[in-house]
Amino acid sequence: MDVKTGFFYMFALVMLFSAFRVITARNPVHAVLFLMLTFSQAAGVWLLLKAEFLAIALVLVYLGAVMVLFLFVVMMLDIHIDSLRQGFWRHLPLALGIGGLISLEMAMVLFGGFRTGDAPVVPETVANAAGQVVQYSNTKALGTLLYTHYLYPIEIAAVLLLIAMVTAIALTLRERKDSKKIDPSMQVRVRASDRLELIKLAPTQAPQPVEPEAEATTEEPKK
Repeated sequence: MDVKTGFFYMFALVMLFSAFRVITARNPVHAVLFLMLTFSQAAGVWLLLKAEFLAIALVLVYLGAVMVLFLFVVMMLDIHIDSLRQGFWRHLPLALGIGGLISLEMAMVLFGGFRTGDAPVVPETVANAAGQVVQYSNTKALGTLLYTHYLYPIEIAAVLLLIAMVTAIALTLRERKDSKKIDPSMQVRVRASDRLELIKLAPTQAPQPVEPEAEATTEEPKK
């Protein structure tokens, strides 16, 4: 067994253990941490397969952004672990059936897709469109393949992700009663008369002469 094979078995064993702990951990925070460990081991396996771009993308995007944000969300939620475990044994047969089906599909892919022999040899240099010999770039080859041969699946996946994002926003959107937002359609249709109202007032009249009050000439009777 060479060093590469040893690293592969080490990454695979740790990844299987951490993936198993993701679904068996009692604490959701621990499950998220085990999921991050699973992704890191998968990145190591991809490095062994010379898929450097996918490994770096997995570490930067999922471990560095998505999983950290997911961990913060799980830590901020007030999750009742006892209520989450209710109905565990009732749903266990369905979960085992789905897990067995997924395992069967993965076994069919693994045993059916690696019978051809050794892994394909990656060339060190390739010729570009101008006929010049340049260094082989795994990232460039992946991008070229995604945007040429797999263009339609990429577009379909992008549309599905957009629909999922819009649906999630629509489901979680709540109308606030204290919101002071302005309807743009009403703002566009507004007229000048709606903003300014002229009121006709009577002209200012001259002050009326004030009549002198009747002098209290009457003296009080002397007692």
